[in-house]
Amino acid sequence: MNTPTYLNVHNQFKLNGFHLDRDDLCRVAYSFIKEGDDFERPVGHFLLDWFDHNDYIEMNTSGSTGIPKVIRVEKQAMVNSALATGNFFDLSPGDKVLNCLPVKYVAGKMMLVRGFILGLDMDFVAPTAYPLKNNDASYDFSAMVPLQAQNSLEELHRVKKLIVGGAKINASLEKELKKLSGQAFETYGMTETVSHIAAKKVGDRSFTVLPNVTIAVDDRNCLLITAPEISSEVIITNDLVDLISDTQFIWKGRIDNVINSGGIKLSPEQIEEKLYKRMERRFFVAGIADKDLGEKLILVVEGEPYTLPEGLFDKLDKYEKPKEVVFVDHFKETGNGKIIRKDSLAQ
Repeated sequence: MNTPTYLNVHNQFKLNGFHLDRDDLCRVAYSFIKEGDDFERPVGHFLLDWFDHNDYIEMNTSGSTGIPKVIRVEKQAMVNSALATGNFFDLSPGDKVLNCLPVKYVAGKMMLVRGFILGLDMDFVAPTAYPLKNNDASYDFSAMVPLQAQNSLEELHRVKKLIVGGAKINASLEKELKKLSGQAFETYGMTETVSHIAAKKVGDRSFTVLPNVTIAVDDRNCLLITAPEISSEVIITNDLVDLISDTQFIWKGRIDNVINSGGIKLSPEQIEEKLYKRMERRFFVAGIADKDLGEKLILVVEGEPYTLPEGLFDKLDKYEKPKEVVFVDHFKETGNGKIIRKDSLAQ
């Protein structure tokens, strides 16, 4: 069977109830740009870019771990990614899907590409914090960020397969998602990998890679991704992992967040994992300069100062206990809800 190219639009693709081919999509794009709501304009621009004469799309990285930058992504790589997602999650032409992600970012763009490459019946709605409000339809598949999933717990029984990405799922949300009648997955990916390249069922420890992806680690124990259908080069990440096999890994945190306190290396994400169940507000742990230790471990909490739960640090090892607690009015975050630690701390 021939692999679809980025010039194809599947004959079963529907957008908000209408069968649309390539020409229709270009007409929709113009009307979105001219008369659309704020969330529809980026869709218009994306569709016109998708059907232009170039074989690539320019995209912005999210900026959660560094300065946002513009990168070029091959359109065929996006098609191949859509096919791998369809294969991994067993999506079929005509399946009803909800796209509630901002199309400004790769995840929202990729939902559209999956739609017209796999022939999905797609409802596209404003990317609000409450995506299933004012909507009683049932869906075979949807993708959300953790905040959207958290706010939709009452309605998520209407989604058979849900993927959650963009930021880490905390322990309390994980607990709720495990109770759902449908399946919920956490995904791993970035703009450079054209959305996700691995997923795990909520509650599992290890991620499994999508078809045609293999993994290894470098001498820092950071993940290396080989995905020839998505990138001609090996993708070097700053994600610390435990490699289980060449298709499975456990994510431990980012090497750029590692804190060296008095010669002891501490992973913020692993400390946060132990605190999630006890904290009712957003928080993170970080290192700040200290004349004795080099870096001092602190807990950064969002909002007004308050008394922390008693025994909060009981499950932490000796070196993992924060030396200080700092309160910040509002965390800085990227457009898709990831906390920008450095900027939040700078406040």
